[in-house]
Amino acid sequence: MNGIVEIELIRLLAAYLLALGVLFLARKTGAVNEILVALLRMSVQLILVGFLLEHLLEQPNVILTLLIFLVMEVFAVHNIFRRVPLPTPPGLRRVIITSMVIGTVGSVGFFLVVIVGVEPWYAPRYFIPLGGMLIGNSMTGISLGFERLAVGIRDNSAKIEGALMLGATVHGAAHSYAVAAFRAAIMPTVNAMMGMGVVFLPGMMTGQILSGSSPITAIRYQIAIMLGIFAAVALTVYLMTTFGYRCYFNHAAQLRLPVSEGRNTLS
Repeated sequence: MNGIVEIELIRLLAAYLLALGVLFLARKTGAVNEILVALLRMSVQLILVGFLLEHLLEQPNVILTLLIFLVMEVFAVHNIFRRVPLPTPPGLRRVIITSMVIGTVGSVGFFLVVIVGVEPWYAPRYFIPLGGMLIGNSMTGISLGFERLAVGIRDNSAKIEGALMLGATVHGAAHSYAVAAFRAAIMPTVNAMMGMGVVFLPGMMTGQILSGSSPITAIRYQIAIMLGIFAAVALTVYLMTTFGYRCYFNHAAQLRLPVSEGRNTLS
């Protein structure tokens, strides 16, 4: 069999029977509305992106391609703040946004120019799917890192202030919580890399094999994109944790927690 087997519309609709089964199981958990919203958003967003990509593949446009990438970045940042509804000190949101942009743009650019070597560099067939994978994984990583950092500093505020009163620097008193947040944030990616190929076959590799590509070619792409994802996640989280924990301190090296966390040491 050569090429990919087309999924007819009626068969695609049949796939939603799986989701109906999940809704039946979740009917008493209180998660039905959330699942329905997720299904609706996924379907609408993917359909719109599909039509947009069809147009872009026929008529590549650098401005439209970069605009789509920018929209993905904006939605990713929005989801980070929505998924981790913790109060943030002044400056931390700016650090998170800057970390996302630097980490993802740098990784996507290196991947497309150095690893794939695609011409033109903004070819939407490569730029948008690869950019989406790197942004999506970075969003998950930075969300985990942000949550672990905020909770770590909040729960250990007395210990941090005690270290400061004994003469410790901001780095000495709180850097360990940034390190712990970094480790926690990259572990899902590390675990995925450890199980890849034995426990499961990644989505990108599976898609290429289904479309008729050689398994060896699919493996090369999968290794490359996994390394790109790992670099993007690690870089974004490293920047966020390294500079983010300092936002919890003022210029006098005093700990400042947002008001809604139970204390107000902002100054």
